[in-house]
Amino acid sequence: MAEVGGWIWKSNLRPFLELLSRYAAYDFDATDWETVALAVEETDDERSECWYAYPLVGDVHEIAVLLARAVGGEEVSVTVRGTMTAGLQLRADTLLSAFASG
Repeated sequence: MAEVGGWIWKSNLRPFLELLSRYAAYDFDATDWETVALAVEETDDERSECWYAYPLVGDVHEIAVLLARAVGGEEVSVTVRGTMTAGLQLRADTLLSAFASG
């Protein structure tokens, strides 16, 4: 099982998930986004029991995206965990770096 983690700006959460889903061969749609958007509001990155996990199960990859917002901030902590090729790991890590930028 592989794991990649970091943080991104909250405003970048949807495009991050859409691109990651595409790389994982998962069809992330409006219902997925509504579910995540509502759930992430109840999270707290300082309390491990308050993270939210969303599964992205594609044809090849089976991953979970763990999310928690920084209370009082605009950052969202992200961990991508699961069955990933080295290529998907690299893409997830690159997305995290890109979406943490301005």
